[in-house]
Amino acid sequence: MTAFAERVDAGPDHHVLVVEDGGGFHVPAQQGHPSGIETVRLPPYSPELQPAERLWQLTDATIANRCFESLDALSEVLGQQCAWLETQLDLLSQYTLFHWWPLCQN
Repeated sequence: MTAFAERVDAGPDHHVLVVEDGGGFHVPAQQGHPSGIETVRLPPYSPELQPAERLWQLTDATIANRCFESLDALSEVLGQQCAWLETQLDLLSQYTLFHWWPLCQN
């Protein structure tokens, strides 16, 4: 988690909320989380609460009912859509910001 915190510049002035599903590889940090990192563990068997699950419809829209000549062609279309989505923060928030998420306190 330390490497992730450094990568996203988490710290006292930049808080990052990490949502964990029930995957067995999510283990509690022995020394606690680095400064600026907060975690929320989802209840078991609740994919509807996983924010990333709601984003699939935004990527699927560009590939649904299409036939691609190659995996590279598919990757190109998905890459373009993901690059566009990175610029659409308001749209992403509509799909991923749940009312029950704790707000990070500065």
